[in-house]
Amino acid sequence: MRRLGLVSAFALATASCGGGGGSDSSSSAHTVVLPPAPAPAPAPTPTPTPAPPPTSSAGSENPSTQGVVAIASNFDPMSELVSTSLPPSAAPDVVGAFRFICMPGQLKKDDPIVFPGQPGRSHLHQFFGNDAADAYSTYTSLRTTGNSTCMSRVNRSAYWVPALLNGKGQVVRPDYVSIYYKRRPSSDPVVSDPTHPQYQGKATTLPNGLRFIFGRDMLNLADAPTGKMHFNCEGPVPFTRKDWQNFEEAQAGCPVGNRIGVQMSAPDCWDGKNLDSTDHRSHLSYGSYGNWGYLKCPTTHPFVIPAFVMGVWYTQAAGETYEFVSDAMDTSPTHKRGDTFHADFFMAWDPTVHNLWEKNCIDKMLNCSGGDLGNGQRLKQSWEASWTASPRLVGLSGS
Repeated sequence: MRRLGLVSAFALATASCGGGGGSDSSSSAHTVVLPPAPAPAPAPTPTPTPAPPPTSSAGSENPSTQGVVAIASNFDPMSELVSTSLPPSAAPDVVGAFRFICMPGQLKKDDPIVFPGQPGRSHLHQFFGNDAADAYSTYTSLRTTGNSTCMSRVNRSAYWVPALLNGKGQVVRPDYVSIYYKRRPSSDPVVSDPTHPQYQGKATTLPNGLRFIFGRDMLNLADAPTGKMHFNCEGPVPFTRKDWQNFEEAQAGCPVGNRIGVQMSAPDCWDGKNLDSTDHRSHLSYGSYGNWGYLKCPTTHPFVIPAFVMGVWYTQAAGETYEFVSDAMDTSPTHKRGDTFHADFFMAWDPTVHNLWEKNCIDKMLNCSGGDLGNGQRLKQSWEASWTASPRLVGLSGS
């Protein structure tokens, strides 16, 4: 595993991601700047580190609201944590936040959700997170093998997106990926008190082994995409607009030398029963503000889970025209480059560390960034951190 000493700017960089209790990813545009020092806040009481749960050798596929039986790490997860100061409250926001950065990992024509056990069957994917993820990945294999490009191997979850091409027979690897988990605290009456007039669900943990796809539906291109998506820009060269709808608009408006980011929100409502579904989407849903003014899950998916906003950031270079490998599958005359972006997620967090960031950052409504767990500890930067992909370009024939 590649190692590098902690880079303080890297650890803090996600602190400027916006909050908000909704599922609209535009409320969390990522700006890579060092935040100002927070005003002093009363120190929250840290949640003690729990004992690791029993190890399950089989990884049962019979879910409860906790998901499958948790599998403890085959290493000491506390060795992957370092001390830090307690983060400030996220108030006046209504959600707790947990943020971290991932580096690009392997490129594979694999998809363990859509084509499990069928290597080479899918279009080319850019993976991040578990560096051993492939077509054969299961909850058990993810929990027991691999390092992680998301700071530390305590997050052996797998994330993947279609590979980006530059029109010259090359894959463009992202410089980094930002992940921002959020949810109202479990004590918030909007999600926990059945007598509350706004109640429409029950706050619950992110289930072990949960897997899903969000964004454009490549199994049925006629379906509406899930999760609001937009393209953004950041970098040293001035520009006048953000929030473009496709790569064509973004490339025209984001100057060469800056980064183009595609940002999309994962679902925040779960049916409480299934860790997957036939279309890999329908076991989850999105809350809506409707005309009532607060986020509410549908009655079919009443469990409110920590959702994440994902931003995948690519350097724009002169003379390149970008499209995702999945764009070739959309022959609609109204299709624009970037319209087919989608993402996959397979949850495989270390159960002890997962409990820490949910019980502290989320349930105490703290503003946690850079892998801060909200209890005086944060993830150790065990994977090399950089703001620039190296290599940035990979030959398509060699992928």
